[in-house]
Amino acid sequence: MTTRSTIMDTNSFRAEHAAGLTADVRKLTDKRSKVLGESYRLFYRKPVHLVRGAGQYLWDAAGDKYLDAYNNVASIGHCHPAVIAAVHQQMQMLNTHTRYLHERILDYSEALLATLPAEIDRAMYMCTGSEANDLAIRVARAYSGGSGIIVSQEAYHGTSDLTSGASPALGSGQPLAPTTRLVPPPDHYRVDTPDLGAWFAREIQKQIDDMHAHGIKFAGFLADSIFSSDGVLPNPRGFLQQAVDVVHKNGGIFIADEVQPGFARTGDTFWGFARHGVIPDIVTTGKPMGNGIPVSGLLAKSDVLAAFSQSIPYFNTFGGNPVAMAAAQAVLRVIKEEGLQEHSRVVGAMLLAELRKLMDKYACVGDVRGAGLFIGFELVQNRDSKTPDKALALDVIEQLRDNHVLTSVAGPYGNVLKLRPPLAFQESDIDWLVGALDKSLAALNAV
Repeated sequence: MTTRSTIMDTNSFRAEHAAGLTADVRKLTDKRSKVLGESYRLFYRKPVHLVRGAGQYLWDAAGDKYLDAYNNVASIGHCHPAVIAAVHQQMQMLNTHTRYLHERILDYSEALLATLPAEIDRAMYMCTGSEANDLAIRVARAYSGGSGIIVSQEAYHGTSDLTSGASPALGSGQPLAPTTRLVPPPDHYRVDTPDLGAWFAREIQKQIDDMHAHGIKFAGFLADSIFSSDGVLPNPRGFLQQAVDVVHKNGGIFIADEVQPGFARTGDTFWGFARHGVIPDIVTTGKPMGNGIPVSGLLAKSDVLAAFSQSIPYFNTFGGNPVAMAAAQAVLRVIKEEGLQEHSRVVGAMLLAELRKLMDKYACVGDVRGAGLFIGFELVQNRDSKTPDKALALDVIEQLRDNHVLTSVAGPYGNVLKLRPPLAFQESDIDWLVGALDKSLAALNAV
């Protein structure tokens, strides 16, 4: 029996959709099924055949233009000329590993660490967010002497053996590690409590106590500070502080997975965790730091990293290579020179305000929440009971695709539209996105 997972199968093409495809698209899907592994998934009932991107826009093989409202990997925009130039220049000179001296990795590390709290003073590099989180778990275990890791109920932290064992969003077909414990998401919309921070801290403590009861020593809490896979849960600002205090009181460390909320996306702060006034012990990053070039990082307090580093040499052949570092340098420079953090804050607030106006028109819009250019748009069957409407959300996604807006869904119920465009998204794009969403809801006779 095939098990369907939230993150991979919710908004995906399946064989029964093939009859509705054009001949050209059908030819490609058939070829994929013959030559690629069966675990791969395509977005949409009618997959999109993309051939070009620029900024916040994409074009398909027929020449139709789309607004990308989902892709944070091309964080500063598809095919940004600064990244193209930096990669091209470095590729013509040298690309090798970190066991030779090279200036780029040192210059970039100094610039990146300068954006973080002073306590975080060491950097290591990999190629993917999965690798960064994998290493973070290993460091947490070396530092604490424990093995237990706590994540949220719909968390996604990677595809390696260690990280998939701490990624419940991959679905029931992917078993969690016996040392993994889950806490319910800190959902301000659904959790009825006057103090979300205190409630969440108690949930963390419950799982630490459960570990102890089963002979498992607690190692750390791994979280994406905007809880994107849990449905985009950014508020209230500061609620994570009490949970982090509990983690430290119990001898564990806090790992901030900044693959999605980092690098100016939330607008308020450069890093997502900074919205909560906390200082992580480890910060992990991923492909947005290189605008899609495979590069990731682990940034840590030196005393936390030492327990691992002093006993185990670490080497990642292409982690931190000069070409990847050139891309990362270009991204960091563009974020600063183009003022993308403030841009994300201002334009994101405008987009949020316009999206919230749809709540007055459609009772099925239960909640609209976000920080900067990271917004969750939650659809419900009944606003009073807050009953999730996954079927409507999936139909809206398909309607948006037909209106040339690309996005997907998130959350444990699959009913939250995750609106997370490249930071190149402009005020002038708001009408397209909100108008397409309005048109899609109307076409589905949503009320």
